[in-house]
Amino acid sequence: MRHSPARRIPRSPWAIAPCDDRALMDTTTTPWRPPRFWLLLQVLARGVVGLVARLRVTGDVPDGLRNGPLILAANHVNPFDPIVLTAACRVRRIAPRIMATGGVFRAPVVGAAMRASGHIRVDRRSPTVGLALEHATAAVAQGSVVLVYPEGRMGLDPGMWPERGKTGTARLAFASGATVVPVAQWGAHEILPYAAPRGMISALGRALLRRPVVRVHFGPPVDLGGIDPAGPGAAIRATDAIIDAITAALAPLRPDEPDRPRHVDPTRPTETRRQHRRRPASG
Repeated sequence: MRHSPARRIPRSPWAIAPCDDRALMDTTTTPWRPPRFWLLLQVLARGVVGLVARLRVTGDVPDGLRNGPLILAANHVNPFDPIVLTAACRVRRIAPRIMATGGVFRAPVVGAAMRASGHIRVDRRSPTVGLALEHATAAVAQGSVVLVYPEGRMGLDPGMWPERGKTGTARLAFASGATVVPVAQWGAHEILPYAAPRGMISALGRALLRRPVVRVHFGPPVDLGGIDPAGPGAAIRATDAIIDAITAALAPLRPDEPDRPRHVDPTRPTETRRQHRRRPASG
């Protein structure tokens, strides 16, 4: 498929990126606890997903890390998958803080809900861009579970496999020392189109009738122990390990779709610039 290098692809509003999140400047030792409002929204997300899909959640996180500190690294293919992941985390009794772009926080209703839930604002092109890692590390240090998208955007791989990642998640893991758990999801692209809100009403109508299966799998922690954070190329190697782990967790969720998805979204562009070399699963 041809790709025009001049075409600008918008970043996902849920992608990890440099931020100016003043709410994270408080590095008090008081452990962070999810607000009740966020717990209520998780219950609502579980109900919404149940209306339009059949959610199947497999895998788990270590019991000792369920309440943090922990980094969840997920693939990102569709505007609906943050709601799917919110519902899946509710099933597994996890209340993560989601990193989302400042545009989400500026939305009249959604922004207020994000702030009240304790999520992490990501302001790109900010004068304080260099403080992003410090702020995210502070959140993890407060005992938070932080949900990030290592790809940095909704993936555009033609086969909907995880793309080559950005190094932010790896650097967060090095700086905080927190465990990274890969989270793979598959099926949200059958609920909403990539171009939502365009086409959203008709897509939701079809989903209400069909209720496609949406799967989420929490994989085993990523082994970064063999990587020296001070070594050359450490962040890139760790990023590759994280993306490999997400890919390995995703493969069993789509056994009949190894190359291309059956459901084709005509509004979703594709490109190959950032394709990640899939590695065969060990064992």
